[in-house]
Amino acid sequence: MSRLAFERVGKSFGTTEVVRDVSLSVAEGEFAALLGPSGCGKTTLLRMVAGLVAPSTGRVLIGAQDVTALSPDKRGVGLVFQSYALFPHLTVFENVAFGLRRQRVSGAALSERVEAALAMVRLPGLAARRPSELSGGQQQRVAIARAIAPRPRVLLFDEPLSNLDAQLRDEMQIELKRLQRSLGITTLFVTHDQSEALSMADRVCVMAHGVVQQFDTPEAVYHRPATAFVAGFIGRPNRLAGRIAADGRIDLGGGVLLAAGEAGAPGTAVEAIIRQEAISIAGDGDGLPGTIVLRAFNGARVQYVVRLAEGVELVAETASSGSQAGLEPGTPVRLAIAPGAVFALPAA
Repeated sequence: MSRLAFERVGKSFGTTEVVRDVSLSVAEGEFAALLGPSGCGKTTLLRMVAGLVAPSTGRVLIGAQDVTALSPDKRGVGLVFQSYALFPHLTVFENVAFGLRRQRVSGAALSERVEAALAMVRLPGLAARRPSELSGGQQQRVAIARAIAPRPRVLLFDEPLSNLDAQLRDEMQIELKRLQRSLGITTLFVTHDQSEALSMADRVCVMAHGVVQQFDTPEAVYHRPATAFVAGFIGRPNRLAGRIAADGRIDLGGGVLLAAGEAGAPGTAVEAIIRQEAISIAGDGDGLPGTIVLRAFNGARVQYVVRLAEGVELVAETASSGSQAGLEPGTPVRLAIAPGAVFALPAA
């Protein structure tokens, strides 16, 4: 295992700049996630590590070695694709053995390495099957076994769970985290799913428009967003247009005034970002008065649309097992929102 570093890396396709001046370092044995919307540059960054795309500027280092100009097979990386990319005409054994054979591993050593990799992903006894005889989750495990069998210095995942159903995706998140911990391989994981990134990674790199917005722990990215983009991208936000009032609160219209951590100069047009899960619902007491106009049950959570004034509505959520889970439309409520949970962004 080795440290992975990007030094002022950029990539352009023609006149289109997809990655801009990225400098970051993934520590040895760390699990880092690249998170962002489609087209943000995260997959291009990963493919530059794999050697499938050459940087236009900057360097990629694995350990102390500059691998920018090396061919993919000389970098010591394992890559798991979104589509699994298994060879359909080969058995599970031969799929996992593919990279080992390229390393000229053979005989008993080859069998031992393949069997060990399959055991790590909990697929013993399936070596003779072909990919078409496996479930989607099993195919994904074979792809992971193939990637780890050559003992790479860095392990790369390109949205590996996006083709799985919800329950299997949750199970594989736990399995991948456990496997990465046991192997201690430096890992870069690309996803557009924030729940995957926040639950699995040691640190999350949020990207937008080819630029790193924040690279920090999941807790810091969620509770202390470094940029306006991160504040609006992470979580399930309400986005409301407003203007900074003379007392520093955000005027949302209809007499609704909202305290924010950092609001800006009076008169400034802003967009207020308030995450649904940061809003506490109470039947009485202090807080913004409103009325429930819609209730939606989502399993572990219940979402409420609450009308504060004509034209001003917020979506709030609470645990479905909590005391506020059974409120019906028409119920008057009070909403408590901590100022630190409100982000005032410059209006577009």
